[in-house]
Amino acid sequence: MSFTSFAFLLFAAATVLLYYLVPKRGQWVVLLVASTLFYAAAGGWYLPFILVTILSTFFLARIIAARAARDEAYIAAHKADLPKEERKAYKAKGKKQRFAILVAGLVFNFGILAVLKYTGFALSTVNDLLGLFGVAKITIPKLLLPLGISFYTFRSTAYLIDVYRGKSEAAGNLAKYALFISFFPAVMQGPISRYADLAPQLTVPHKAEWDNLSAGFLRVLWGLFKKLVVADTLMGAVKIIVGSPNDFGGMYVLFLIILYSAVIYGDFTGGIDITIGLSRMCGLKLAENFDRPFSSRSTAEYWNRWHITMGSWFTDYVFYPLSICSSMQKLTKWSRAHLGKAIGMRFPVYLATLFTWFLTGLWHGAGWNFIVWGLLNCLVILVSRELEPLYRRFHKRFPRL
Repeated sequence: MSFTSFAFLLFAAATVLLYYLVPKRGQWVVLLVASTLFYAAAGGWYLPFILVTILSTFFLARIIAARAARDEAYIAAHKADLPKEERKAYKAKGKKQRFAILVAGLVFNFGILAVLKYTGFALSTVNDLLGLFGVAKITIPKLLLPLGISFYTFRSTAYLIDVYRGKSEAAGNLAKYALFISFFPAVMQGPISRYADLAPQLTVPHKAEWDNLSAGFLRVLWGLFKKLVVADTLMGAVKIIVGSPNDFGGMYVLFLIILYSAVIYGDFTGGIDITIGLSRMCGLKLAENFDRPFSSRSTAEYWNRWHITMGSWFTDYVFYPLSICSSMQKLTKWSRAHLGKAIGMRFPVYLATLFTWFLTGLWHGAGWNFIVWGLLNCLVILVSRELEPLYRRFHKRFPRL
């Protein structure tokens, strides 16, 4: 169901109404049933995939948490008996075992995402290479791509990592955890909420409050306006220009860039407004995903204000771990010794940034154009970072600009 369809609006209204009619202890059950029905309506074969993700991350997180608690209890019970080195070795061994479980969970779930979303792209690239040598091409299979698989995979793996890091407690109720992963307003396009922020809200009772209902309803209307009036209307002009490249060139191309930027902004932020507004009507507060991105003064600032939860996910779970891992620390020492302090300080950070933006581009779409787009953003950000001293001098010289 599209967010702008009459069926979805009727479904959402019925869900909110039923949410406040049932006893408060059953409100989360209403949301779980609604989320299951919404996902099943999108495609019955989608359900097994999201169910596998829910089950695997739920039980692996429980195992990780149980082993961490066991190790802590053992250390506490034998603190007086074990020498410091033995305690340290015991902790290291336990952490290594938990890390192996974490890696297994990440490989399994990202493996599902990779196979379903990127097999066609990978085989297409292989066929292009084989074509250079006149070798017969490989048949590309048509695989099912479940609704919102990128979003619920990111949400579930972030939860698994947070449990491993000790930042979140392992969920104790499978059904309540399933609601966190499948919450229907956010399953299609985010925001990518963290477990500690959203899960507690989903399962506590909420009273029907006028402020939440009115503000949420107005946010939904604003989202519908963005999608239907702004994005859909401008998309007609975009199709006309794109469809006739021989007739529309020059300034029309610049006009097309502006129009298409407005289309993407209106469609994406409109959907997020509907998600946040509908959640607000149920007393839930979701993370904001946009903060006036076109008011940014740099590409780096723009990406801190556009799809904020996606950017924070890549920062917290890709960039930072990669920057401080043992291999990167060794590379930092080597580059400082052989390339000089200035380059040595930058090289590992820039390498981590490059890899993060490679994955960001790939996440947006299975195609080389998306990868190149991600790497170009990375290039602009890195060059801008190097030119910051010049920017400061310029603005000091011309403070009114």
